Amino acid sequence: MSESVPVRCPACRRERLYAVPAWPCACGATVTPLVDGAVPPAVVVHRAWAEEWITLPCPRCARPAQWPHPELGCPCGTVLRLPVTGTAPADPGAAAPDTAPATRPSPDSPGARRDPHPLVIRTALDAVTATVLYLGALGYRDVRRADQRPTVGIGLAAPGLLALVDPSVRPASPRDVECLWLTAMTESARCAYFSLAGYADDARSGADRLGVPLFVLDLTGTPRPVNPAADTFDTDGA
Repeated sequence: MSESVPVRCPACRRERLYAVPAWPCACGATVTPLVDGAVPPAVVVHRAWAEEWITLPCPRCARPAQWPHPELGCPCGTVLRLPVTGTAPADPGAAAPDTAPATRPSPDSPGARRDPHPLVIRTALDAVTATVLYLGALGYRDVRRADQRPTVGIGLAAPGLLALVDPSVRPASPRDVECLWLTAMTESARCAYFSLAGYADDARSGADRLGVPLFVLDLTGTPRPVNPAADTFDTDGA
């Protein structure tokens, strides 16, 4: 189970609890970063694409993968990037990779689409983490940063899937949806759009025409389907 660690903001000196995320590895184990509480967090002033991701190995299969670098938004307006020293050990009570169930939870089972540890979205990287957890619950493995950087938002990729996480405060436009669809078409992959601010009316109608699943990420980190294609995506899974 993920833990909460105290983090003191260097700007306002207030202390808050940070819920450490737990990400799904392709082998079925969880990857939990070890946050170093003895090292002060870094203040994020300028965004750099490479700095927003961290490579961590799975504690069970040792397979490395890229994950969003843990961040915390302070009420004073400061965004903090937390120092990570490695990966938490594997849960000794969890099933080994070769004995892990091959099927995912039923779509109708309670919590099948939810992270067991609620993730309040305060930063763009929180939105990415929530989407990665959701895709893992659907059965998508090897979720990683997409090779091509999208014109808006943050691109994620898994075998057969291209997803876009849009943490902006404006509703997604028809062009945003069409660009995702075109990129997915060139890679012969499915696609899905995850937005914090929702979608313009013409973007929704365009997505319905193209069959692009649209989701809205609420502030609890739960993706909500907003069109029929998203309902099908949520039900069918990987």
